[in-house]
Amino acid sequence: MRIITIFSALAIMLVASGCANTGQTSNTKRGAVGGAAAGAIIGGVIGHQSGRGLEGAAVGGALGGAGGAVLGNAKDEEAADK
Repeated sequence: MRIITIFSALAIMLVASGCANTGQTSNTKRGAVGGAAAGAIIGGVIGHQSGRGLEGAAVGGALGGAGGAVLGNAKDEEAADK
C-alpha cells in the first residue's frame, strides 16, 4: 500500500508540474504527462496485486506516456491543419 501512495504522490506532482507552463505547452506534452501519470497509477495498482507494484508502475507509466503523446500529437496535427 505504501508503494501505491508514493507513486500516487509522484503522479500528482508530475501532473501539477505539467500544468505550470509559459503558454507554449503543446497537446503532445500534456498528453504524455497525463498518460504517464495515469499509467503509473493504474500499473502500480495492477502490479501490486501480483506483488510487483514498482514494475507495474514503471511499465504502466511508459505505456501511458507513449499513448498520451501519440494522442496529443494527433491533436496538434489536427490543429495545425485548420
